[in-house]
Amino acid sequence: MKNLGFACLLLSCIVFQNCKKDTKEKVVVIEKPISVQCYTAVYEKDTLDLKINTLKEGKITGTMEMALFNFPKKVGELTGEVRGDTLFASYTFTQDGNKDKTFKNPMAFLKRGNELILGNGEIETTMGASYFVKGKPIDFDQVKYKFTAVECVDDKE
Repeated sequence: MKNLGFACLLLSCIVFQNCKKDTKEKVVVIEKPISVQCYTAVYEKDTLDLKINTLKEGKITGTMEMALFNFPKKVGELTGEVRGDTLFASYTFTQDGNKDKTFKNPMAFLKRGNELILGNGEIETTMGASYFVKGKPIDFDQVKYKFTAVECVDDKE
C-alpha cells in the first residue's frame, strides 16, 4: 500500500513538472542592428556578395553568397565579432541549395579604408570544428577577394 501511494505521488509530481514546463513561453529576442553594410568582391569569374549587420559590443551577423567559377554556389550566414580593425567570423553555409549538408569555416576580414579584405590563414580542424591556427599569421596582402561597399538591395520583392 505504501508503494502504491509513493508511486502515485511520484507520478503526480512528474505530471505537474511537465505541465509547468509546457506553460513557460520561450522568448526570443532579436537584436536590431546598429548598422547594415553590403559589399561585393569580384576576382576573375568569381563573385562574392556580403551583408554585415553590426550589433552592440562589436558583434556581427550577416549573410554571404559565393559564386566561384566551376564550383558549387555557397550560400550561408556569418556570426562573429570585430576586434580592432579585423572582423573574425564563422561562416555556416550550404552548397548548390542542398540544405541537408552544412559546412562551417572560420573567416577573417581586415577593414582597410573602404575595403574589407578576406584573409588567408592556416586552418585546422579538431573534433569537427575548424579554426585558424593560433600563432600563425593571417595574410591580408596576397589575397583574391577585396570587398568594396555597395548599396544593399532588399531581398523582399
